[in-house]
Amino acid sequence: MRRARPTFVTTLLAASLASAAGCRDARSPAHAPTVVVSYAGSLAHPFAPALAEYTRRTGVRVVSQTAGSLEAARRITELGDVPDLIALADEDVFASLLVPEHVATYTIFARNRMVIAYTPSSRHADALDSATWWQTLSRPDVEVGRSDPALDPNGYRALLVLQLAERQYAEPGLEQAVLARSPARNVRPKSADLVALLQTGALDYAFAYESVARSAGLRWLSLPPSIDLGDETRAAEYARVAVRVPGASPSDTITMRGAPIHFALAIPRRAPHAAEGERLRDFLLSPIGRRLLTKGGLDVVNAPASSSAQRRHDDRG
Repeated sequence: MRRARPTFVTTLLAASLASAAGCRDARSPAHAPTVVVSYAGSLAHPFAPALAEYTRRTGVRVVSQTAGSLEAARRITELGDVPDLIALADEDVFASLLVPEHVATYTIFARNRMVIAYTPSSRHADALDSATWWQTLSRPDVEVGRSDPALDPNGYRALLVLQLAERQYAEPGLEQAVLARSPARNVRPKSADLVALLQTGALDYAFAYESVARSAGLRWLSLPPSIDLGDETRAAEYARVAVRVPGASPSDTITMRGAPIHFALAIPRRAPHAAEGERLRDFLLSPIGRRLLTKGGLDVVNAPASSSAQRRHDDRG
């Protein structure tokens, strides 16, 4: 269990202001080039300083849009709202919803893992440990938060973690016992929305990415690698569990299988300012960009890898 400095709320406020007005250097003229970036809410903290530095260096205005990764993808598939660069918290969202019609290739740039986030005032925090954590989260006086699996990968990953835990601990009903403490009132569109609820005491615990817990200054419990979706060597084990979520349209569903957590980014095929999007992508993947993202709490990969893989059609329904 670890703790970090409380910087998350301040950064999210900055990111929100950037979403409304664009992130740009005060000296940039109103007619400066513009690039629109859509990214997962869990990337708000690490992206804010990186995007600000890009603007400082180039004078390009960066307009930010944050949402759950599935919601961000559907803005493209359903609404035709196409950004110049899109960064999502699950590479499988690209493979399932965007490749090949809307995105040709995407690049994996960071890893993550699932944790249980909490605060010093969380009920029964003194009893929380990596062997019996699910018992603490199942107590009748506890409030557990999670994000919406239909909108946000963190939401369906929470369900995958619970399925893996039920298998590992040989405890039938474990998933439902924890979900009983996480009713609809505790579900939010994206995982970053849960931070304030934890900090104000409305929630005792929440399923979160380690990077978000660290950035927010929250305490967190590290889960065993066999269930935290963070171990690259356990892909086959993780793939034994799956969750179905809405697909590219209201009548479509897709299967999201357990897999090591990879964040990825791409330039959409119909990006209005594709050249600017490519320049920003190259900056984020450069040594300077990766250093800024790492400073923001991300576990950035040393060698970003591109892929154009598309999920098998038999995973759709």
